[in-house]
Amino acid sequence: MLADSEYLDEKLKNTNPNLNVLKEYKKREEEFMKRAKDLEETTTARDTQKQLYDGLRKQRLDEFMVKEMYQMITLGGNAELELVDSMDPFSEGIIFSVMPPKKSWKNISNLSGGEKTLSSLALVFALHVFKECLDCGELYIKDRTKNAQFIIISLRNDMFELSHRLIGIYKTANATQSISIDNHALARRTIKAVPAAA
Repeated sequence: MLADSEYLDEKLKNTNPNLNVLKEYKKREEEFMKRAKDLEETTTARDTQKQLYDGLRKQRLDEFMVKEMYQMITLGGNAELELVDSMDPFSEGIIFSVMPPKKSWKNISNLSGGEKTLSSLALVFALHVFKECLDCGELYIKDRTKNAQFIIISLRNDMFELSHRLIGIYKTANATQSISIDNHALARRTIKAVPAAA
């Protein structure tokens, strides 16, 4: 035991520890703490942005409803958007099906030209307006086209009455002809021609 103790004392005297290691450790510890704080701040910022992103996705999923818009424009039709992937609806796309008034359900690709136009209008308007209540599709279209030129192909009298200009296309002598009428000027003349009530 005595020999071991003397051996250890001798070895301890001959040992030359590098005390700079403690300074290096302190420096590394400070660097680690700084990086850990940066990681925490970055993780918090990421989680905040992810929460905002998830909230916007949910809002878009909840509020983008094309059915009401289509019903309003067609005055009684119906429309459905089917999600290809309900878990991630905005990466895989949709199937757009509509039921024009007094007709059966059809995929939009199987509709007539006019029905496709109304369906597309409903989709476009739904992109711009979330859950907006309006009395009538024609008035909505008129309101949305105040600052834009809008061309609508229609055979509906309501559309004719609200238009600024009517363009008729017809065929005669194996040639296509067109005629343009300023609808506002015509409406003003009609109002003037109506006698005042007694």
